Amino acid sequence: MTKRAENIIVGISIGDLNGIGSEVILKSFEDSRMLELCTPIIFANVKILSFLKKELRLEAPLHGIDRLDQMVIGKINVLNVWKEGVNINYGQLDNEVGKYAIKSFVAATKALKDGDIDVLVTAPISKSNIQAEDFKFPGHTDYLDQELEGDALMFMIQDNLRVGLLTDHVPLSEVAKHLTEELIRKKIKTINKSLIQDFGIRKPKIAVLGLNPHSGDNGVIGDEEDKVIKPTLKKIFDEGTLVFGPFSADGFFGSNQYENYDAVIATYHDQGLIPFKTLSFGKGVNYTAGLNKVRTSPDHGTAFEIAGKGIADNNSFLEAIYAAIDIFKSRNEYAEMTIKPLKTKEKQL
Repeated sequence: MTKRAENIIVGISIGDLNGIGSEVILKSFEDSRMLELCTPIIFANVKILSFLKKELRLEAPLHGIDRLDQMVIGKINVLNVWKEGVNINYGQLDNEVGKYAIKSFVAATKALKDGDIDVLVTAPISKSNIQAEDFKFPGHTDYLDQELEGDALMFMIQDNLRVGLLTDHVPLSEVAKHLTEELIRKKIKTINKSLIQDFGIRKPKIAVLGLNPHSGDNGVIGDEEDKVIKPTLKKIFDEGTLVFGPFSADGFFGSNQYENYDAVIATYHDQGLIPFKTLSFGKGVNYTAGLNKVRTSPDHGTAFEIAGKGIADNNSFLEAIYAAIDIFKSRNEYAEMTIKPLKTKEKQL
């Protein structure tokens, strides 16, 4: 392996080959200046990516490798995770193609665990075609939560807008029963720590949204706020974490209240992601906070409806790469600042 120096190694899982993942990855590295910022390793197959590159009329030069120690700094490395050909049909949901998305992701996760790559950026998968006998996870985050250290939390980020979730892929009918003091404490602790070590915010201010319309309106439209959320937030605040709420969700973003806080925690998926994606204008990033390694992804899915047409916007994928690099650097700086100084021996008289 060529000497790494300061160049950050970005591992990239290929996602669903019938979607736009390959296109946004290749477009992101057409600008050669990206290779001054980082060195990518795409976990896929170089012949397939070369074929897709030709199909999409893209120019990114690829460097195929069979082992991670063959990586070359300053090249777009493609690690051959498999050798056989794959039948690609843009826009189609195909269980066979889904298997290759998982092969790529599992290999990239292992490299992340082993320290062969510095960060991981994942291209979109289809959750419905990744299920297999040896992979029974709803998506990327659940698998990473098992394989890496820490507690994973979906954290959507774009500049100073950061939105976390108390519950993520939970049916709406089940959200209320998941809102316990233990869960709220764990999620707030994770986000507070991430804001400090990953974003360099010394004393973060966190806002929490209520579950019910008008935050329950003093129990008239639901009592989860009064029974669980408010008392838990008060305890956490009294312990020293700057957490506020619960706020009524309907006007919180429209009135720009979110700008007064370093992060916002929504109680369920759409409550947080609808305003986030509306405000981030296709440049948002899904960051998995709370783990001992850095993983990001774009804020969009496979976009089967435009796959293979060459019109996919790669801005969110670029932002995912930039965010992963920035967070990696911030963590290293934080680790250096918080290392306890070695005790010096007393001078002998």
